[in-house]
Amino acid sequence: MTQKSIPINLAPGEVSLGELRDIYTRHAPFNLEHGAWANIDVSCKAVADIVVKGDAAYGINTGFGLLAQTRIADDQLALLQRNLVLSHCTGVGKLIRSPIVRLIIALKIVSLSHGYSGVRPEVVQLLIDLYHHDIMPCIPSKGSVGASGDLAPLAHLAAALIGVGEVHYKGQLMEAEKALSACGLTAVELGPKEGLALLNGTQTSTALALAGLFEAENVFAAALVTGALSVDAMKGSTVPFDARIHSLRGQPGQKIVAQKYLHFLQGSDILESHVDCGKVQDPYSLRCQPQVMGACLDIINNAAKTLQIEANAVTDNPLVFADTLEALSGGNFHAEPVAFAADTLALAIAEIGAIADRRISLLGDPHMNGVLPAFVV
Repeated sequence: MTQKSIPINLAPGEVSLGELRDIYTRHAPFNLEHGAWANIDVSCKAVADIVVKGDAAYGINTGFGLLAQTRIADDQLALLQRNLVLSHCTGVGKLIRSPIVRLIIALKIVSLSHGYSGVRPEVVQLLIDLYHHDIMPCIPSKGSVGASGDLAPLAHLAAALIGVGEVHYKGQLMEAEKALSACGLTAVELGPKEGLALLNGTQTSTALALAGLFEAENVFAAALVTGALSVDAMKGSTVPFDARIHSLRGQPGQKIVAQKYLHFLQGSDILESHVDCGKVQDPYSLRCQPQVMGACLDIINNAAKTLQIEANAVTDNPLVFADTLEALSGGNFHAEPVAFAADTLALAIAEIGAIADRRISLLGDPHMNGVLPAFVV
């Protein structure tokens, strides 16, 4: 974790993409907004009141799935939550990278801290402690079913809180309980609803998509620079970037990108050397960069909006409404918005690569460039 960093104020519902990028890239420290703790308290008390009231509430005093009609005795509620977590620790494959695990932890904290999940403050606090002590649960990359929440990967996260499974701590793989002890932390015994709240939700899907977003933004920025350099290397024209052309189409990303190319090429000595060369127009891979890269930017921006909303969302089930003592079953755990955002990001990344490939081909073609050595690599 970066030392002497000013902590982020993590405010549920208001977390920015910049803050999430800092969590992903540099393990930025954070404080949970003070007011969130009161919401957590109210929600936790509501679950306790529901248990006392005795009405059937899914996942609180009933079984799960096809066992939803099975009532669970009060003295078995803690065991129910523990068994739920352990039964879903079935992920396989390569472990998710620590920067993404950091995002998963932070997103789970944000979701729980809205005050509709019914968990105790000590559960949220232990998640915060995991993050700041750099205790990263080992979460396999395969096993989630996004249509029913990220159950398997989040179960592996939840398992670390109860001292089960393995974590990475100080660069070493060790048992979760041992890592907690080394930091002076104690595993929790899950109360009613807490296991379900921890392993239900879209935090893993969202974290993976956010990592894709942040890396796509880096690729996009690099491609703008190399695209401008390619125009210069090929003695291309800046005419295709004229704002008048792009205002007639009106696509926002296209207008922004065209302006960026003009900015990068401003003052180029190479550009000045061929002002009156008589060439009519450049190949598509140079001339159509605003149209292609602008469309990619619009997709990236749209995905970013969706993912920021999802990062601030409450996505477990059921949701606890303290004012009416109701636990309402819904489907916020379904990751469809995240899936669409991720798929469109993949399209943008592919197109950024496709036009870059054509520029590379152009730069190495002796029949086209007349500037660089043939098939330069």
